[in-house]
Amino acid sequence: MLAGFLHCRDAVKKSTLSSQHRALLDQVQAVYAELAQRPLERSCIGRSTCCHFSLTGKTPYLTRGEALLAARAWRASGRKSLPASTPDGACPFLKNNRCQIYDARPFGCRTHFCEAAGGPAARAEVRDLIQRLEDIDRALGGEGGINLPTAVQAWM
Repeated sequence: MLAGFLHCRDAVKKSTLSSQHRALLDQVQAVYAELAQRPLERSCIGRSTCCHFSLTGKTPYLTRGEALLAARAWRASGRKSLPASTPDGACPFLKNNRCQIYDARPFGCRTHFCEAAGGPAARAEVRDLIQRLEDIDRALGGEGGINLPTAVQAWM
């Protein structure tokens, strides 16, 4: 399992993903696109409250595919590592209250809204999409969600 992870991580760093891995990442993006088409009756109001994990008490957990996409987006912007944890407990991708990888943000960030924006999406509304992400995770050799900083740092 570890050897497969290291091989995949090195391929990601070198941008030499296999066609199978690229297809799986395309499936993650398809899940994100499908989520965007669903009327969840809530939307982000841009406060970034949900991005301050110490305030919410919640840190998103990412599947391997989500972490891989987030790390690729972070590296594509010229960054080589995640910043150290912030004193205010904010997401490492947050800068000036804006997500630096907004288009590649993980599923949890797309479905967890602050109370002012209507609160988190009901799990029942997105259970099928979560299942697809978990299936992709297994296909990539993952073993379930890992907290955002740890998951993304593993791919850096």
